[in-house]
Amino acid sequence: MRITPLALLILLFAAAPARADLRVTRDHGGYVTEYKAKYERIRDRKERVIIDGICNSACTLVFGIVPMNKVCVTPRASLGFHQAYYDKAFTFGIKVTSLEGTSDLMSYYPDTVKDWIRRNGGLTTTMKKIKNGEDLWKIVDPCPEEF
Repeated sequence: MRITPLALLILLFAAAPARADLRVTRDHGGYVTEYKAKYERIRDRKERVIIDGICNSACTLVFGIVPMNKVCVTPRASLGFHQAYYDKAFTFGIKVTSLEGTSDLMSYYPDTVKDWIRRNGGLTTTMKKIKNGEDLWKIVDPCPEEF
């Protein structure tokens, strides 16, 4: 059986993985290493991230790993930033901040995120939030199809 160039092209497109958007709606964060790996996979697959709700803590690493032209926000978006801390399971339930972890987080953020954090008193143990609006749009573009 002979395969024509057109048939080969169709087979190649059919076998290629489909690109999908990641829609963040309620992400309160977690382990930094897991988020780094997740966002690196998204970046490498050239997928888009739509922040459509809460994106707190390690979730915000998206801004330092996925290209900013592949990240957008909807009117429901909310970002939350705080200092990194050790897993409370290993610190007897006490929140112990990590200066090294916090420095690592900051090293990933683009200047627009760093500037907002500095203007708002730096990273502390208390969550600092950006709700939708002008401050958020200085960091990331709104999703055109959502407005």
